Amino acid sequence: MSRQETLRVARWCRWMLAFVFIYHGLVPKLLFLSPVEVQMVEASGLGLNAQVISPLAGAAEVLLGLLILSGWFGRWPVVAAGFGLVGLLGYVALFAPMLLIEAFNPVSTNLPVLLLCLLICHLERTADS
Repeated sequence: MSRQETLRVARWCRWMLAFVFIYHGLVPKLLFLSPVEVQMVEASGLGLNAQVISPLAGAAEVLLGLLILSGWFGRWPVVAAGFGLVGLLGYVALFAPMLLIEAFNPVSTNLPVLLLCLLICHLERTADS
């Protein structure tokens, strides 16, 4: 694969990764607070207000998606997204494991998106060398 093709595929992966973060920040947290989001915040047992925490998390996800899309800060937002996905999966497994067997659960959503993070890093590193 040529350098141009490698960068084009990496760009497509960035667009899809950014879409996932922007969508998941905007729709179930900012526009329509999902009951599952509320359940996940309450499951921590820290007494946090999901009406505040979820929109803040949604805004952070949208910002991260925009950073991924723009390419600002290179691969760091992609790496941050990868760590966030692993952390969220661990959080759900620890505090709300019943969500792991639901439809469109963190296993079936986070792992493919984590693969996008790995692909972006690999493709961009390959194109740089």
